[in-house]
Amino acid sequence: MSIIGIGFDLVTVSEFGEQLERAGTTMVRESFTPGERRYCQGKGTDPARSYAVRWAAKEAVLKAWASSRFARRPQVGDNPYLLIEVVNDAWGRPSIRLHGLAQDFLPRAKIHLSLTHDGDTAGAVVILEDPAPE
Repeated sequence: MSIIGIGFDLVTVSEFGEQLERAGTTMVRESFTPGERRYCQGKGTDPARSYAVRWAAKEAVLKAWASSRFARRPQVGDNPYLLIEVVNDAWGRPSIRLHGLAQDFLPRAKIHLSLTHDGDTAGAVVILEDPAPE
């Protein structure tokens, strides 16, 4: 197995809180899947933390994806954020589920994900691993 891409991103949680307070179409409403929005809104008093860390994860995936395509066009499409979904298992552990074009370009990649938040900062690290050739 070999590492084919690494991505890292940090975001400010309060900026997501401001987005959530705005009426109408916002980045939050356009960039998260219905499942992600349900999860984040169900997080009680501070859904902004959940949105922020998921945004950082999506950005980290995009950065890892782009680095895996070194010297080739990234080909992420118009709104790649909906192609990358952060899901949680029954114990709350996060992972990445790819859809559409993202799944087509990374069909065999194993995606390692680590999320964190501290105060007004949220971050994510993604490592793309290519399994041994079939």
